[in-house]
Amino acid sequence: MTAQITELHERKDVSSGMSGLFGGTMDFIDWAALLLLPVLLVVGMRSVVHAQMEYADYTRFDYFALFIGRVVMLLIIIMTLVMLYEVFLRYVIEAPTKWANELTLWIAGFVFLLSGLYAMQQRCHIRIFILYDILPRPLRHACDIISVALICLFAFLLVFGSYNQVFGIKFHRWEMFGTAFDPPIPATIQPMILIVVVLVALQSVANLIADWNKQPAEMEEPDIIDEEELEAIKKSVGAK
Repeated sequence: MTAQITELHERKDVSSGMSGLFGGTMDFIDWAALLLLPVLLVVGMRSVVHAQMEYADYTRFDYFALFIGRVVMLLIIIMTLVMLYEVFLRYVIEAPTKWANELTLWIAGFVFLLSGLYAMQQRCHIRIFILYDILPRPLRHACDIISVALICLFAFLLVFGSYNQVFGIKFHRWEMFGTAFDPPIPATIQPMILIVVVLVALQSVANLIADWNKQPAEMEEPDIIDEEELEAIKKSVGAK
């Protein structure tokens, strides 16, 4: 079985004969990515600029999530371009590709996962404030601790229960998608799930520490409806 997997990877590699770190074969593209990723991460974290619309208070630890947010935005643009390219080829030239559909699915998987880390740093996950706002400060702290503890517990149990399956089988064997394009979606997405879950748990702890001494923000009053703006919207859509 191992010999068959190795043979399959060698047929797909750009350059054969280079030994792999986790089974299969590493080509020069893999090694270049392995060396450049840490450099890109450091440069990206040092150069990321905080946007005005983002969460105002951030620490040095948050620069990682902010940079990941920029990567997600870039991936969305790439995914959109791939989809437009496929639509053009399919309906204009009538020569669809074998790879655009699955590449879009592959990129979308990373977008959904990595955006969860960015959302945690921005404190924009859905929260129910009905009871939280009427609690005294100590009980609010207790609720925050319980919430973070549950996130960390979930991350621990998920990694503990699926580490061997994900890294020992999916990643080590570099499991493919089983299609004509055959991207390694299972081998990359499933390990990324565990990695992102751990990062989200760490970010939740960082948020708890950063927000511990801040004055609790009450739920904002509902926005006042601008009647003139509402009428303009109605006219633009043809409503009476």
